[in-house]
Amino acid sequence: MANGQWFPQDWPERIRALAEGTLTPVVPKRAATVMLLKDTAAGPAVHMLRRRASMAFAGGAYAYPGGGVDPRDDDHQIRWAGPTRAWWSRRLAVTETEAQAIVCAAVRETYEEAGVLLAGETPDSVVGDTTGADWEADREALVARGLSFAEFLERRGLVLRSDLLGAWTRWITPEFESRRYDTWFFVAALPAGQRTRNASTEADRTVWIAPADAASAYDKGELLMMPPTIATLRQLTGYAAAAEALAAAPGRDLTPVLARARLDGEEIVLSWPGHEEFTKHIPTGGATA
Repeated sequence: MANGQWFPQDWPERIRALAEGTLTPVVPKRAATVMLLKDTAAGPAVHMLRRRASMAFAGGAYAYPGGGVDPRDDDHQIRWAGPTRAWWSRRLAVTETEAQAIVCAAVRETYEEAGVLLAGETPDSVVGDTTGADWEADREALVARGLSFAEFLERRGLVLRSDLLGAWTRWITPEFESRRYDTWFFVAALPAGQRTRNASTEADRTVWIAPADAASAYDKGELLMMPPTIATLRQLTGYAAAAEALAAAPGRDLTPVLARARLDGEEIVLSWPGHEEFTKHIPTGGATA
């Protein structure tokens, strides 16, 4: 393996089926993931988790906290700080209710998988330590989907801090995948007084790592990642502080990145527009180049 790029072994077969018209694409589900940053003496570090090797999808791959949108968060009115829902609707190119649910998913998943909560009792505050037993009970209820994030915020009397998030990029799972997600990537800074922990049942390890170091480890084949993960890591390497990345987020292009696959003679050519490093030439026999 020349680098740490991961892709499912059934892709060649499914790509051929799509090209031949015998595969109907699955409708992608909405999702959100968060690149959580903190400043260090050497520059910003990003929080990453390693998916358990036993996971059916991307087992062993490094990723960010993230997951699917909960439809219950679409229209439940919650206390909200920062840019309005209308602003987020325009930024994410969705309806206002969808925008609320996507932002809720980003904040919820960061809490579920990293123990970090981007919310406070007032529009200009953030909660402190969230490691107590009562907090853990609520977090587990969120994971089990017995409690919606909107209900959690309301019960706790908390305001969602949308101003602590910056929409960074958007990737849609290729049409030939069996499980597809329309994923918005966000950037955020670790709030003062909070600390991360491995709260995810899907991860066996978490790390704080400089984006450049993570990208270098990927290039050496030491860290396994999917294309969106390594692509966003490379984009983060030019910032000297977490605040710089957050300040840059509003100006970033959110045009969805969607992989393309085509048959070219005896091989399948798989590419991600604007990300030439991920182009793969897959012989019809299934090997990769």
